[in-house]
Amino acid sequence: MSHVNRYPMQILVKRSKIFLIALVAASGLTAFLLSCKSNTAVVPTSNPAKVTDEHTDSTTFIDITQKAGITWKHSNGADGRKWFPEENGSGCAFFDYDNDGWEDILITDCRHWPGHRVEPESTMVLYHNNHDGTFTDVTKEVGLSIPMFSMGVAVGDYDNDGWEDIYITNVGENYLFHNDHGKFVDVTKKAHVGGNGGWEWSSSGMWVDYDNDGYLDLFCGCYAPWTPDKDVFCTVDGKTKSYCTPEFYGGSYCHMYHNNHDGTFTDVTKQVGMKDQTGRALGVIMFDYDDDGWMDIMVSNDLAANKLYHNEHGVFKEIGVKAGIAYDENGRARAGMGMDYGDLDRDGKPTIIIANFAGEMDWVYKYIGNGVFVDRAPTNGIGEGTLPYLKFGTLIADYDYDGWPDMFTVCGHVQPEIEQTQHTTTYRQPSLLFRNLHNGKFEEVGHTYMHGPFDVPIVGRGCAYGDINNDGNLDFLGVYTNGHPILMECQRKNSNHYLRIKLQGVKSNREGIGAKVIAKVGSMTMNEMMKSGSAFQSSNEHIVSLGLGSAKQVDELTIKWNCGTVDILHNVPADKMILIKEGSNASEDVVAQK
Repeated sequence: MSHVNRYPMQILVKRSKIFLIALVAASGLTAFLLSCKSNTAVVPTSNPAKVTDEHTDSTTFIDITQKAGITWKHSNGADGRKWFPEENGSGCAFFDYDNDGWEDILITDCRHWPGHRVEPESTMVLYHNNHDGTFTDVTKEVGLSIPMFSMGVAVGDYDNDGWEDIYITNVGENYLFHNDHGKFVDVTKKAHVGGNGGWEWSSSGMWVDYDNDGYLDLFCGCYAPWTPDKDVFCTVDGKTKSYCTPEFYGGSYCHMYHNNHDGTFTDVTKQVGMKDQTGRALGVIMFDYDDDGWMDIMVSNDLAANKLYHNEHGVFKEIGVKAGIAYDENGRARAGMGMDYGDLDRDGKPTIIIANFAGEMDWVYKYIGNGVFVDRAPTNGIGEGTLPYLKFGTLIADYDYDGWPDMFTVCGHVQPEIEQTQHTTTYRQPSLLFRNLHNGKFEEVGHTYMHGPFDVPIVGRGCAYGDINNDGNLDFLGVYTNGHPILMECQRKNSNHYLRIKLQGVKSNREGIGAKVIAKVGSMTMNEMMKSGSAFQSSNEHIVSLGLGSAKQVDELTIKWNCGTVDILHNVPADKMILIKEGSNASEDVVAQK
């Protein structure tokens, strides 16, 4: 979507020169206003319908943020200057940093800009899971209370020592923290992963073993070459400054860092064919869409063509246009935000969902084979259901364990003053949950039927899922820009069964990231993967959760590891978490600490 669709008018002042952007000629003003009106986002009012099994499958969510002791509040570092990075917000992660078997929570944060420092300065927050439904802030104790202008977090055990490490993407220098048995050590300089010359606007990151050597490499998305001295003055009312759109800053290229197996990395972006400076990366995913054994990478770009990097044995070829995922049906780039993928139809072929701007449907790209994707958003219910909202964090998870993947997304506008110029939309917006109806269709059931936390309007950015209380259910976390995060506990009252799977690589990377999980349950075959990335600048728990519906076991469970090992298990009982070690063809039950 162009900047015309985002904001009715923008006047730019750069340095001492003033440039008036004439969006329409005087004779065409009426037509312009009508066209803007037709693209205006309309936020529906809350539907008063009662919760019914027909729409919710007896599964609901409750807001337990306050009850859980999560009192930390996000800051976007704004001080009135309206500097561009402030609107993109931050990400979050579920991960077990201390290996006690309970998912902890990390949320990134933004410090204030030079010239407006405050004391004490805000930092990211790490909440330790107390095993009783509450959390304790341990940020300072573990060594993470470092002020930085953070965007996202990527979680992965890059040195295969059994402790999950974290990579924090920033405006400025990025940080790599090595997990030393529950304490974090800044190893950025030693590892050579700080970014391009110490100043870069990085967005989503992920750990991926792109060359199948058994060690996680690091992929880092980059957004725009903005710096404070290049800041542009934009306005929607001709007087006060507003946030600009990315076209005014050009594009950036992403980074691929190869793991050297010794705690250091080498930037191989150019060598692997990824040094393309036409993107504005916000969302990233890893997936082997053509099932050739090599991990492919897709990047959703903001007002630039989406990129699909096909992995040709460790070297990538960009094929987004050829694959049909670069532009919309009219040949225009949209405002691609967060993204995720899954086997939504249970036919073994992936579907990619990309969150887009208000007035734009989410993309729902179904892989149909032969390297081609087709957008099904206009017909499957997600397109119509997401059209009014400005979507950011987006994830795919089977929240009701009926065997069919669903979609959760958090929403929020990027212009705090949007309600002054567009009276039918809002800055804060509700979160959405789309239930898979098993027939290629989806229905929004969160804001429409469940209410509760879905009715709470937020400025949503990052989101993630994880089981915080080891009851087997998937809970959701959403980041609220300049507000308190929202933690949604899943309360599932149906009788559906599940199986949760942890992996331990031996020849492959320790967490099994990139391993394919294929489960045969009755007549259904489920295709999942141990994923990194997805959502928006966030990281989900590294556990594969399978909804089994009425089935009480997985008849056949196959794990295809990155390095070629294949494990096959039969008649695996449901309703527990298991650990599968590479090459064992067996599992053991996982029991968390009390």
